Amino acid sequence: MKDISGIISDLIKKGVIDNSLYAANSVAGTTDGLVYMLTANKITKYVLKLDLPQQIIPVEQLFQTYRSSPLLPKLLYTDPAKDYIVYTYIEGTTHYERGAKLNWLTILINGLLNHYENNLQTKEWGFWLEDPCQTWRDFIDKGVEYARTAVGNLLPVEDYDQVKALVGNIAEGEDGHRFLLHGDCGVHNFVFHRNALAGVIDPSPIAGPVIYDFIYAFCSSPDDLNLETLLPAFELLNHRQIERSGLIEEVIIQLYCRIGVCLKHHPHDLKEYLKAWDYWKALAPEN
Repeated sequence: MKDISGIISDLIKKGVIDNSLYAANSVAGTTDGLVYMLTANKITKYVLKLDLPQQIIPVEQLFQTYRSSPLLPKLLYTDPAKDYIVYTYIEGTTHYERGAKLNWLTILINGLLNHYENNLQTKEWGFWLEDPCQTWRDFIDKGVEYARTAVGNLLPVEDYDQVKALVGNIAEGEDGHRFLLHGDCGVHNFVFHRNALAGVIDPSPIAGPVIYDFIYAFCSSPDDLNLETLLPAFELLNHRQIERSGLIEEVIIQLYCRIGVCLKHHPHDLKEYLKAWDYWKALAPEN
């Protein structure tokens, strides 16, 4: 068990945080990690994240690579042993009072996705530090298989077969479009303040194409899951290397995965997601 008080004292001595009297409030972290909000005089100022080095390293890399992004927290300090990092706190709430999807997608694209750079030195895909895949198609297929377990008999087997066929259309990745992505780029990790997107937190960095984070974000809430929202947002994306038919296929694949997540974590959204599923299946290019 880490001595949180000792860590805070050390951070003050190093000048990483100011010398106010801090209270460390624990919030949910990863399986192995812990997250503490550092609060002084009832004002939360910093976030202290403790985790395994293989979890800390890619998060540190993401924050450093995209430090010009106005949406990501600012990295203040990384423990030399990679046991913890400290970054700025972003005021607001996740999920709620987010406004229209096209509005926050626009902010997300301009504030984060268009900052992405194709400069990763790894040849792996997905979670390259702990569970890499040899091709991008393998990574997406793994997600579909995981979702199928959760979906079970809710959707007919023909739907699963259709999704698997669409996965087969995905480029394996030899084109080299391998970017450092947030990896968990959804409303559950979006901070909204005064009905506008103010920040993107809790990355699970992966190596992949930019379109993944874009479609993931689009499908991360059941509202406005339509072409009228998707296409104008997509036009704002600098890294567009996909036709409309391929874009629709990407949504169908990600929506199938999202239904699996919905069943496990927020079943109250299921009815709306199933309506969206019928809408997007009807748009499938082969129909």
